[in-house]
Amino acid sequence: MLNIVSIFIGLIALILAIPAFIPLLGWANWIIIPIAIVGLALGAMSSSNAGRNLNIAVIVVGVVRLMLGGGLI
Repeated sequence: MLNIVSIFIGLIALILAIPAFIPLLGWANWIIIPIAIVGLALGAMSSSNAGRNLNIAVIVVGVVRLMLGGGLI
């Protein structure tokens, strides 16, 4: 059950991360990354790895986007 919730949170974070690639919307990653961290925590508590891996991918994408934009843009 925790894995399903983790996957759901990861998909929501991934959908929210797509518009954050538009210039001047990179600040949204500051909101998306904590959401994915919550999903990662739930995925870590489950017996399956799919939710955890999805949230790790969303976190990596968000952090790389923040680094490319200088943390703000």
